[in-house]
Amino acid sequence: MSLDAISPLLTVAGWELLSSLGPYSDAESLKLNESLRKAGHSPELVAAALTQSRLRAKAEAKFGEFAHQMLFTQTGLEQATRLSIAALHAQRFKAAGITRVADLGCGLGADSLAMASLDISVTAVEMDEITAACTTVNLMPFPEATVICGRAEETDLGGIDGVWLDPARRTTNTSGTTRLFDPEAFSPPLSFVEMLADSGKAVGVKMGPGIPHDAVPATAEAQWISVNGDVVEAGLYFNALARPGIRRAALVVGANGMHELTSAVPYDPAAQDVEVGPISGYLYEPDGAVIRAGLVADLARTVGAHLVDEHIAYICTENPVNTPFARGYKVLDVKPFNVKALKSWVKANRIGVLDIKKRGISTTPEVLRRQLLTGSGKGPNKATLILTRIGEDRVAVVVEPHGATGAP
Repeated sequence: MSLDAISPLLTVAGWELLSSLGPYSDAESLKLNESLRKAGHSPELVAAALTQSRLRAKAEAKFGEFAHQMLFTQTGLEQATRLSIAALHAQRFKAAGITRVADLGCGLGADSLAMASLDISVTAVEMDEITAACTTVNLMPFPEATVICGRAEETDLGGIDGVWLDPARRTTNTSGTTRLFDPEAFSPPLSFVEMLADSGKAVGVKMGPGIPHDAVPATAEAQWISVNGDVVEAGLYFNALARPGIRRAALVVGANGMHELTSAVPYDPAAQDVEVGPISGYLYEPDGAVIRAGLVADLARTVGAHLVDEHIAYICTENPVNTPFARGYKVLDVKPFNVKALKSWVKANRIGVLDIKKRGISTTPEVLRRQLLTGSGKGPNKATLILTRIGEDRVAVVVEPHGATGAP
């Protein structure tokens, strides 16, 4: 997106036109384009307004009603933090008594907006000119928020007592964008974050959820967050932002509120002292944040469960338990993984809808589903299979969700 794509909106007439548009509809966009141009609006303004109307509609999932007063870029929106999660970041700074924060790599300003709404003075820094222009508009309601177009590493932090960073984790080339996995390849790199933390400032940084445990600095608290089962980030917190006695945490956000599982020690794969036992009773699939945080063994100890395999993130209990940190299933049967035998089972039980989950096995659920349902007669029953392995053996576990009825 070029600056020309938003500049027509940065006038009274342009902003009024954008504000006058109703809910965006792909089906009606061409017709609306024609009617607006016939009304005398320039093609550039109409294109800019319709683009923002479309982006605002998409942004509702992350920004709610705030989206209707904001400007977006496609890339910025894809990478933007959900406003509800940005509020959690802001609350860390507020609870620590931090009053002046630099938001380095602010993107479209979600975190800056959340901090400013808590009366924290924010300096939002973004090196992309178009994104910075959008952020300036997005933060206009907050007089204590300032936007600077510049590089994070070159920002003057004089008078700043807290820093929030959201490093760029993608690189752009002629083929598009490519995700980066090495924290030192981020912009700015993790070493820059550690340097800021070494100065004593309250520092927090949003990292990708796939950050390896050995890359987490020893001085940081690491918190993985999932929203409705989707792991959205790993936040690292230093100095005043780090909570005493917590090194790793999994925060699970869902329809039933927020729940957190924590550990006071760094992750050690050799110290997961939980028994391994058979697949029986009730099988639980830990939330992705729990898995990423290395807290599967901790969860097992909490609910009195055992692992089904020391390398697989499934746990079992003989009796059902209620936990916000895992999805549970009643075990109905455990079968060897054999496509021909499973196909016969599907047909015999008149299964027409088959959910397949897997862990620790290379089979693609979509491909296997087609194989098993082809020629089955598409019966009226529904079933769920969980594919996994126990040692060297591959197994298919027939399950049903807690409280639900499935196929025989």
